[in-house]
Amino acid sequence: MRKNIVAGNWKMNTTLPEGVQLAKEVNAAVAATKDLKCEVIIGVPLTHLTAVKEVIDINKVGLAAENCANHASGAYTGEVSAAMVASTGANYVILGHSERREYYNETAEMLKEKVDLALENGLKVIFCCGESLEQRENGSFKEVIKAEINDSIFHLTPEQWKNIVIAYEPIWAIGTGKTATSDQAEEIHAFIRGLVAEKYGAQVADDTTILYGGSCKPSNAPELFAKPDIDGGLIGGASLKADSFMGIVTAF
Repeated sequence: MRKNIVAGNWKMNTTLPEGVQLAKEVNAAVAATKDLKCEVIIGVPLTHLTAVKEVIDINKVGLAAENCANHASGAYTGEVSAAMVASTGANYVILGHSERREYYNETAEMLKEKVDLALENGLKVIFCCGESLEQRENGSFKEVIKAEINDSIFHLTPEQWKNIVIAYEPIWAIGTGKTATSDQAEEIHAFIRGLVAEKYGAQVADDTTILYGGSCKPSNAPELFAKPDIDGGLIGGASLKADSFMGIVTAF
């Protein structure tokens, strides 16, 4: 059976003291929640990983980096390798986020390299894919999503695939206040699951966790999570306050 997951993506927010405090609040709230129906992960800035690891129960709250380099080591000033991320105690890394693709020109080949290095270093990958408003409106969105998945993660073996979580993020619904309808989101989640089934078979597809990542809030999470192919969320702004984040966690 596939896991339900709610993962926070803090992006470039919080100072180190603020981040540690937020992590403590999330950890306490998770510990106090009875009959938790999903796995909880927080994706924090690279500067926060070690300190946050010290204040959470890693068995109850997963810890994700927001990125890693596409090189193992070397003269890449300012970059942080997958091995470095793993050495902090983090167990996940978020790769392929639309902001990384757009602002830092990350290509499918670069992401393929990052995915391989992350898996080699024992990290699980939350791999993001999704379309722009233009691609949604011109009808090319399914081809775009298929290419993003095919070119960066469909080279993996079935065994490696067990460490992949997919996050569908309609770019037009990130930080805009717009949200895909639950039917729109379900359509793409089912489409992605179908792609996985074609590549790896129905059982692997059924075991694959696919998250929704586009302005998910406590108010709309129950409707989204009720859909059969939506297994949770990758949460941006609403993950920056423990109460709103937990409102999404308890939507299950």
